[in-house]
Amino acid sequence: MKSREDIRNHLRRQRLLADGMTQQDLADRVGVTRQTILSIEKGKYNPSVGLAMRLAQVFGIAVEELFELGEGGGHD
Repeated sequence: MKSREDIRNHLRRQRLLADGMTQQDLADRVGVTRQTILSIEKGKYNPSVGLAMRLAQVFGIAVEELFELGEGGGHD
């Protein structure tokens, strides 16, 4: 079973591709704080399934395109 540290996310990349959306813009759209978005982007916090789904929905992509299991974890 993969540990929490093995989940990679592409949140920052997707956010910047969305016309330079700020962390605060994204936080407002999904109902969390900017600090939560920052923590997810840095790989320090993995969102709940519901939040992951809301994040993916903002970008019009599948959750699997935003989060993936990977060797050694990390983020981009």
